[in-house]
Amino acid sequence: MHLNLGLLNKLNTLTLRNLYWQMSRRLAAITGIQGYVPDYVLTNAELEKMVDTNDEWITTRTGIKERRILKEPGKAASDMGKIIVEKLLKKTSTNPDDVELVIFATVTGDMVFPDTANIVCDKVGIKNAFAFDIRAACSGFLFALTTGAKFIEAGTHKKVIVIGCDMMSSIIDYTDRATCIIFGDGGGAVLLEPCEDGTGIIDSEFHGDGSGAKYLHMKAGGSLKPASLETVTAKEHYVYQEGKAVFKSAINGMVDTIKKVCKNNNLQLEDIDWLVPHQANIRIINGVADALGFDINKVMINIQKYGNTTSGTLPLCLWEWEPKLKKGDNIILTAFGGGFTWGSTYLKWSL
Repeated sequence: MHLNLGLLNKLNTLTLRNLYWQMSRRLAAITGIQGYVPDYVLTNAELEKMVDTNDEWITTRTGIKERRILKEPGKAASDMGKIIVEKLLKKTSTNPDDVELVIFATVTGDMVFPDTANIVCDKVGIKNAFAFDIRAACSGFLFALTTGAKFIEAGTHKKVIVIGCDMMSSIIDYTDRATCIIFGDGGGAVLLEPCEDGTGIIDSEFHGDGSGAKYLHMKAGGSLKPASLETVTAKEHYVYQEGKAVFKSAINGMVDTIKKVCKNNNLQLEDIDWLVPHQANIRIINGVADALGFDINKVMINIQKYGNTTSGTLPLCLWEWEPKLKKGDNIILTAFGGGFTWGSTYLKWSL
């Protein structure tokens, strides 16, 4: 067999350079995780009284048994964010004055502007940070996490808080059984700090496809269709979804990016300790695991308790599984959201 030694040497050089870069760069590590869900539990039994559905139908198609709803009048996404960040600061013994950046992933911010991240900073006394929101639907936390990590890697920031939280009940039509059974309120946040022991956020693979917007969106409320009597009457300020189109694209998108992240980092599926998928639908979660041939016992699943909290599902999973995680665990986070947006992130657990 003829070997192209020049090409082989070039490939070896590139591999060594990549390995050196991975080993020498400063990574952003999750040094704290906190979650929160409201007290009110909306069960399938209660939904049976609201729309034409039943527990067996909901459970079979979504895997959801209950979801949490923020019922208190006058409360919004920032109020959940405030609770999450206050608990995170206390848990990690972090002084609010030391936080330099706050990123809030959400599609249900308090207002169109200002960004809800700024409102949260004001409510918790974070005065020395700049803050902004990321709106990437169910992929929002994943995109925000990698964005925050880049500020750490660049050496410009040492303490970054990334929040993923949504009050989906504010944009759900509770007369539409196709959507009202799926979504809930809640979320979580992480503290990112520099780490040089090889653990932290290592790699991400992200994609977007605007042609998918027609399958999952909210028709009104933006500059294309500003709020009016007509848009409100037509119920155009609620989530619209074509489930079948989203289902197939979600599985394909997450599986593809998981494979790419593994390939890019010389990982075999058996090297992965935990897979953390966006909690959209139990059939999608099972579909991803089946397509990969991945052990379902190593997949974080809590959709039965919280439903789809959009930007909040991934941090809620990490928060609940924290007692089971060990330092150095290989974890892949993956998500798919409206837009379409999708991707996967590989990290080594640092706590």
